Amino acid sequence: MKPQLHKLVAEPDSSFVYRHWECSYFDKPWHFHKEYELTLIEKSEGTRFIGDQISRFQPDDLILIGPNIPHLYRNSEQYYKSSKAQAKSIFIHFTDDFLGKFFFDLPEMKLVRRLLNRSNMGLVIGGATAGEVSHKLREMETDNPVKRLMKLLDILIILSTSKQLTNILSQEFTVNNNKDAARIDLVFQFIMKNYKNEIYIEEIASKLNMSVGSFSRYFKHHTRKTFSNYVTEIRISQACQMLIEDRHSVSEIGYMVGFENQSNFYRHFKKYTAVTPKEYKARFFHGE
Repeated sequence: MKPQLHKLVAEPDSSFVYRHWECSYFDKPWHFHKEYELTLIEKSEGTRFIGDQISRFQPDDLILIGPNIPHLYRNSEQYYKSSKAQAKSIFIHFTDDFLGKFFFDLPEMKLVRRLLNRSNMGLVIGGATAGEVSHKLREMETDNPVKRLMKLLDILIILSTSKQLTNILSQEFTVNNNKDAARIDLVFQFIMKNYKNEIYIEEIASKLNMSVGSFSRYFKHHTRKTFSNYVTEIRISQACQMLIEDRHSVSEIGYMVGFENQSNFYRHFKKYTAVTPKEYKARFFHGE
């Protein structure tokens, strides 16, 4: 699928997009769009790329992001190998003026306007707020257009007064160039397919018809990270998931995600998570 500026069209009787998405795995590339996006993961897990941040996603995750923030949800490997695997999500897309050019500038909407401005940093919604909003999102599937609209406004008001929102990005990160989105998506797909092995920057640079120096500068400009640091973050993210799954020993996991020796694995793992692999695993299990 060629990465592109992502466009979804609302139903004829609706001013915004509401979708209940069900598939074997999430297949959208690294993309961006002019709409705000509210996403609830109902089923499946994997790695989430939002702007320059890499993290795991799992069922019940709820995220609000602002316009033109590039993002990608990539499921774990088993979803691409098994026909029985299933990924489900609910998402809403709406523009800044979907209720009129100045609606969110009304005095009554002051807190909602502040929420929308803050969503340019990407927001993780947690706690009781996430439960309340998720319930409303599921109800919307059977609502008529008027009730859906009222419920979306209710959701925005709830979020605007919640203390359970956490920024994803440390600074704003947007993209508005289709060509750049396509190139960076190619790099992401290459890393995800090859992170278990030694990755040579010369190989990916050649795929983009760039010199190593030009590619290094280009990649850092668009992700705010060096290529090697990005690869390491993805390896650590995969290791975290494998530690939670508890199917392999800590030493096996280090090699399985591409680290050549255990000391490197432990050093990088602690750098990115602030704990050792064994300490991370102990959060979910009583010892190894």
